[in-house]
Amino acid sequence: MSRTATITRHTFETQITLTLNIDEQTPISVDTGIGYMDHMLTLFAKHGRFGLQVKVSGDLHVDSHHTTEDIGIALGEAFTQALGDKSSIERYGAQFVPMDETLTRTVVDLSGRAYLVFTAELTAPVLGTFETEVVEDFWQGFADQAHANVHIAVLYGRNTHHKIESIFKTMGRTMRQAVTRNPEIIGVNSTKGVI
Repeated sequence: MSRTATITRHTFETQITLTLNIDEQTPISVDTGIGYMDHMLTLFAKHGRFGLQVKVSGDLHVDSHHTTEDIGIALGEAFTQALGDKSSIERYGAQFVPMDETLTRTVVDLSGRAYLVFTAELTAPVLGTFETEVVEDFWQGFADQAHANVHIAVLYGRNTHHKIESIFKTMGRTMRQAVTRNPEIIGVNSTKGVI
């Protein structure tokens, strides 16, 4: 059974169509109207080995906040929908990824309980037209809608681009680990019987 989801999210601020395929690596096609965000989502999908198509029209004449946050919300919803009852998945993921002088650690528990801990000093406020403070808002929206406990820590680094890139790469790899099916896990990976 293929684990896929298509999310359509239309608000007064953004119009988003997002398709996620957890088990097929292609295609990857991202058009958010923000070049930097296109790059980050492509990295997330590539390093997570996910098929991901994203098409967004947002109020970028205001700033990149609504668009970025709403994509995080839609991506989290897609994982929730595609995973269904989460039967036989590992549930947990933890990875480190270096990006030149930067090192990032991410840890995820697909527990059914949303929580985000985000520790990253993003010293450059803007990259291109992208406001870097909204990276945390993206992952907050993701954690909320994926019903996931997400810990993101940039352990050290200098370059803001490298820090954010390492976050998206690491989260792709961490989510791949967490969603991987393990035939040794009968039902869900919880003594509660549900997650």
